[in-house]
Formats: sequence, C-alpha cells, structure tokens
Amino acid sequence: MKLINIGFGNMLAAERIVAVVSPDSAPVKRLVQEARDGRHIVDATQGRRTRAVIITDSGHVVLSAIQPETVASRTGGRDAASAMEEKES
Repeated sequence: MKLINIGFGNMLAAERIVAVVSPDSAPVKRLVQEARDGRHIVDATQGRRTRAVIITDSGHVVLSAIQPETVASRTGGRDAASAMEEKES
C-alpha cells in the first residue's frame, strides 16, 4: 500500500483515490456540503484554505491545503505541466 502526503503530515492511501479536483466550482462545493451533511468528510487542511478536494472509492471526501497538481504528482500520475506540454505539441 502506497501512502501519499496530502499536507501537514496527513497521509492517504494512493490506490483509494478516485479523483483530485479544485474546490472552486459549484458542483464541487455542493459535493463537499453533501459530504459534510452525511459525515463522509475528512478535513486535512489544519485550518488553512482548501486547495484540493480528494474523492475516494469509499465515497469519502478529503479536503487538502495543497494544490491538486501536487497531490496528482505524488500519486505517481502525470502532473499538470507535462499534460500541458503534451497538449501543446
């Protein structure tokens, strides 16, 4: 099992991650609110601004204070810079 750091010493199992998204859009804000209401949320921001919303295969929503690109690169996936380079070429 590979654990990734999602900020401030908090770890998450990489194989459980389904999506990493930015918290700015209305659908994601709605998803976070529904998770709060249903008690399926894990706030790992340590009181800081939420910069990434991580959705797991168990339906839990994890809030992180690090950028979505950083979380994606730590999982071993492609980072945003390499994806943009491929798109431009």
